[in-house]
Amino acid sequence: MSAALCTLAAPARLAQDMRKSRFVANAANVATPEAAEQFLHRVADASATHNCWAWRIGQRYRFSDDGEPSGTAGKPILQALDGQQLDQVMVVVTRWFGGIKLGAGGLMRAYGGCAAECLRQAAKVPLLQLVEVEFQVDFAELALLRARLRTLDAAIDGEDFADTGARVRVSLPSDNVEPLRRLIADITRGRAALRVRA
Repeated sequence: MSAALCTLAAPARLAQDMRKSRFVANAANVATPEAAEQFLHRVADASATHNCWAWRIGQRYRFSDDGEPSGTAGKPILQALDGQQLDQVMVVVTRWFGGIKLGAGGLMRAYGGCAAECLRQAAKVPLLQLVEVEFQVDFAELALLRARLRTLDAAIDGEDFADTGARVRVSLPSDNVEPLRRLIADITRGRAALRVRA
């Protein structure tokens, strides 16, 4: 998976009919496995024949065929997510069986295709890669630095105070690390250095 990942800006839904079976895909942004489980419970239809799904959150992923032949539903849905470079997203494809069997290839095309088209039509936003950094500043510089952090979309994760100042831990988008480095150098007249946390 490349670094240029996106996630969904809003939930998306798509319905398709294939050989008398009805397929409905529901997709949404999910930041945790717990959020994925809640989304599944919200959109799964107990009256349907199958509620197949997949999610990816960073390196973690899960999928389910929900009673369809193994590998014919959940994995094609996951491939639709990965094919569109999406992260922190779950797709649930619900099927109401219409009486005509689709075969393994037909099921893979139906589930994967419905998920992919739903995701193609969905509004997407870039997924910001956050970086954790830390730096040491004097008390006299701390208030000004705190105020300026907001302009860089930086969030303070913690502060440890000593006699002369504070060690500050911050999370911010990776694109803003260098501007923060320059800001710290300017405010502290080169006395403080920013360190990226591993």
